[in-house]
Amino acid sequence: MAQAMETDTSALKSEHKADLPWLEKYRPSILKDIVGNVEAVARLQVIAEEGNMPNMILAGPPGTGKTTSILCLARQLLGTNYKEAVLELNASDDRGIDVVRNKIKMFAQKKVTLPPGRHKVVILDEADSMTSGAQQALRRTMEIYSSSTRFALACNQSTKIIEPIQSRCAVVRYTKISDVDILKRILVVCETEKVAYDEKGLEAIIFTADGDMRQSLNNLQATFSGFGFVNTDNVFRVCDQPHPKTVAEMVGYCIQGNIDEAYKRMKSLCDMGYSATDLITTLFRVTKNAECHEFVKLEFLREIGFCHMRICEGVDSRLQLSGLLAKMCKIMAA
Repeated sequence: MAQAMETDTSALKSEHKADLPWLEKYRPSILKDIVGNVEAVARLQVIAEEGNMPNMILAGPPGTGKTTSILCLARQLLGTNYKEAVLELNASDDRGIDVVRNKIKMFAQKKVTLPPGRHKVVILDEADSMTSGAQQALRRTMEIYSSSTRFALACNQSTKIIEPIQSRCAVVRYTKISDVDILKRILVVCETEKVAYDEKGLEAIIFTADGDMRQSLNNLQATFSGFGFVNTDNVFRVCDQPHPKTVAEMVGYCIQGNIDEAYKRMKSLCDMGYSATDLITTLFRVTKNAECHEFVKLEFLREIGFCHMRICEGVDSRLQLSGLLAKMCKIMAA
């Protein structure tokens, strides 16, 4: 009877794992499995081995493995005590001054039996969205309970963390994950999940991800579950980004000085419902890799930057994009 119940439980666990999004299903559980940011992960690996964890700020773009790194580090440091010795708060939780004074303080005061040299860990995800008052209250809590508790803050911009907290923490910088590393990981997922794909389809996944591992896995799963085959057209249909091939044609006509054909391509993308922000972002990335003289490329990027600034200020009409194409053609005529 007990054996049958055990079999049922393991079957339920495996079924539950099969239902998980690929993002969670393939999330690393130990530091050495984390993809990219080799130097940052190596620093954390040393901390995990020696056990002397400082207060830390992990800063970098989304989807680069900051939260996963902290969770892996806490798991390796605390082992079986992980559940009772870790408090994780996300941006979705209320994290005003009251949470710091009550919830975090109560956790820091809690008695937990840990191996010598180990500490409780408070993980604050998206820490740059905490209010200034909460951050001021947090710095005092970090000082008072430094003997028993360590704080790990994950954020996109470390400049939004107040300086007194920055000075109390070791800062670990994360960068976008390289295309090679993303490709390696999605090939493993494709093989495990029996995903049908072509090479151009995987290139499109990497292009849409732009160094974000989370985005690449989500896009891969969405394309495969929606169409059953990962190719360029299916990826851009699911991700709803302007097709870089059309944008590349537009840049090509600007290099030739042909404003009419360039405008036609831009108009067709606008008529499909893409916003000026969508277009300018893809235009920047395509121009960066365009085959033309380096001086021309730099001039193009400068004009795209000015146009992006005006769009961000709210002037996002088609007129701005038309003016940009005209300036790019003018550069070639000069």
